[in-house]
Amino acid sequence: MELKILKLNEDAIIPNYAHKDDSGMDLYSVTEVLIKSGEHKLVKTGISIELPENTEAQIRPRSGLALKNGITVLNTPGTIDEGYRGEIGIILINHSKEDFNVTKGMKIAQMVIMPVLKPSIKVVDTLSETERGNGGFGSTGV
Repeated sequence: MELKILKLNEDAIIPNYAHKDDSGMDLYSVTEVLIKSGEHKLVKTGISIELPENTEAQIRPRSGLALKNGITVLNTPGTIDEGYRGEIGIILINHSKEDFNVTKGMKIAQMVIMPVLKPSIKVVDTLSETERGNGGFGSTGV
């Protein structure tokens, strides 16, 4: 399996796995962006990708940024579809009380490549019964 990466900016850092057994590869900022407390901003990576067939890229937060700075990915997980060829941008939100400066070359998110299943769609009159049924939103307790 191969992930093709196109550098759109000479300063772009190619995504990489920090450790051989990591599931997510680090994504890096190609620009400097100030994210004020409570704001969200699009942070560019300077790359585009060509995913392997029947896969998607999921964009996930970095735990260190979340814990230490209150910075996370707004639409977690973000989805990059197999056919998308544009620049990867990460929507970061600042949940802290302090402004946060994203610096050029900073690790800002993780990208995990996942298989995509595409079942056929069938409209039915009923669904099978289960023990849980339609219980949700805390139906099993707090």
